[in-house]
Amino acid sequence: MSTIAHVTSSSHFSTLLGSNTYLIVDFYADWCGPCKAIAPIFQQLATAESKPGRLQFCKVDVDGQPEVAKKYSVSAMPTFLIFKNGSLTDTIRGANPPALTAAVRKAAADAAKGPAKSPAVFQSKGYTLGTAGSTAKPATPSWNERMAGFSGQGIVDTVVRFASLYVVTLFSFDGYAAAEQSPFSVRNRR
Repeated sequence: MSTIAHVTSSSHFSTLLGSNTYLIVDFYADWCGPCKAIAPIFQQLATAESKPGRLQFCKVDVDGQPEVAKKYSVSAMPTFLIFKNGSLTDTIRGANPPALTAAVRKAAADAAKGPAKSPAVFQSKGYTLGTAGSTAKPATPSWNERMAGFSGQGIVDTVVRFASLYVVTLFSFDGYAAAEQSPFSVRNRR
């Protein structure tokens, strides 16, 4: 049994993408010399590193499956794409054995760790979910809290000071000294 799946349709590709943690894809063409040169290395890596459900290798003939190649903007052959959980994580363009080997070994090491354990408490940017009671608070202050110091008068004062300092420094020979001595300076604030 071959360790490399040959993609026969875009739905076949989607099935492979969804049924493996990592999918290493070789976009090739039969007429491509560099594709033929690196094919044995891809085969060796597939034989050594394939793990059912975790790390799968496949080949996509860009002439036979142009819709798959177009979807991932493949314009050079060979192009190797590495997907983790359906998301593109790495791209290697051209017949570059060291780069391909390094990327595959990195994916294989990660795939060997097994599935990540889900945490007991889910987290988002602003709130921690799953806490007891309804005492969850935003992790960062809200926009209104951050802008509280800029009430109506505070904003007007800030804008006037900025414009005044700009004008004072614009028309002086020594802008830094003029800004420090200006009555609009923050250091001279009432």
